[in-house]
Amino acid sequence: MEGEQSRDWLASLTILDRTADLADRDALHAFALDELLCKRAGEGGPPVCHLWRHPRAFVLGLKDSRLPGAAKASRYLAEAGYEAVVRHSGGAAVPLDPGVVNVSLILPKAQTADMRFHGDFERMYELVSLALDKLGCRADKGEIAGSYCPGDYDLSIGGRKFCGIAQRRQVRSYIVQAFIVAEGSGAERAAEVREFYRLAGEGADPAAYPAVVPDRTASLEELAGLPPGTGAAAFAEAVKQTIRDRHLMLGAPVPDAAWRMPSDEEVRAAAGSLRARYGQILMES
Repeated sequence: MEGEQSRDWLASLTILDRTADLADRDALHAFALDELLCKRAGEGGPPVCHLWRHPRAFVLGLKDSRLPGAAKASRYLAEAGYEAVVRHSGGAAVPLDPGVVNVSLILPKAQTADMRFHGDFERMYELVSLALDKLGCRADKGEIAGSYCPGDYDLSIGGRKFCGIAQRRQVRSYIVQAFIVAEGSGAERAAEVREFYRLAGEGADPAAYPAVVPDRTASLEELAGLPPGTGAAAFAEAVKQTIRDRHLMLGAPVPDAAWRMPSDEEVRAAAGSLRARYGQILMES
């Protein structure tokens, strides 16, 4: 019963599914949208589960952007068709493409209950785990050495990572962001990250960036035996159904999306602010 009660927070979530929106827009669009929704959640707006994908981007952590060769590596990424941006949450470099599903949990702080960072990560772990139950598999939690964007809350199956989690906290609310490698080759994505660090890390202490080993990362299709080309849609649907199931279990109506979304102009302005604050290093020659 205690475990069931702990999941009541799931029933408060409004689902914002943007996984079908693969317009070639600013790679910071989704992060800026999260930032605006987080501010509203802290002002009494709805808690949100935001699902999204991007056609092709390379998202760096702040430490990555400060490596000696970051600008050089970013030019290499541009030549490979990636837009390189710096995110405001924690974590390290992550490539995005249509086979990667991003999940953002946007929640208000509950005074003392949300003061510990680990509680943020546990909520995302719980949601991803319940979604994976619907796909017939189980995730382990703990850092996978050699994976990209490594951390204590790496999620893996059979010792290979498919998910990383980061967080961003505002005064009254917070965002927990996860990337899910759902389709295609995890090793190929990891090889791209390793090449980024080879260039960006020239002249740096090797301890300043992850030592990426390609075979430590895999997709849900590879790990769970899902048919090729189905992993992203299957995982996104499992997340949404997990939330809907909790609403039904508690007899609560599913929140609708009648609340006002930030306008495109607001999101563009917020993205510009993020870029000005965190991405200057990538514009250096």
